[in-house]
Amino acid sequence: QVQLQESGGGFVQAGSSLRLSCTASERAVSNSGVGWFRQAPGKEREFVAAISQTGHTTFYGSSIQGRFSISRDNANNTVQLRTDSLIPEDTAVYYCAIRYNRLHGTTDPDDYDYWGQGTQVTVSS
Repeated sequence: QVQLQESGGGFVQAGSSLRLSCTASERAVSNSGVGWFRQAPGKEREFVAAISQTGHTTFYGSSIQGRFSISRDNANNTVQLRTDSLIPEDTAVYYCAIRYNRLHGTTDPDDYDYWGQGTQVTVSS
């Protein structure tokens, strides 16, 4: 069973930055397309960003508006999500997910095979 782990969340002021990381058991992250999603209280899970296994293809949710950047380090089996210019509306639990041994990430959470437990990001105004 593949296990994913997110880290890097926290409580920050608006305008701040955080770097979220996702890693997994085995080599699951380095061999897979990866997505980041988030879920705020009372809201549906929202697509944030995705990156292909090679790192050549990335895309973002419309609400991100150029403030976040996804990258990967396959040698270290990690994917990072840098979140800049945070606003209170970014407050949510952030999850990473993988499409196991498949090249691309997608925007649909149902396409993903494994999920982490999430890391809380709270942005105060």
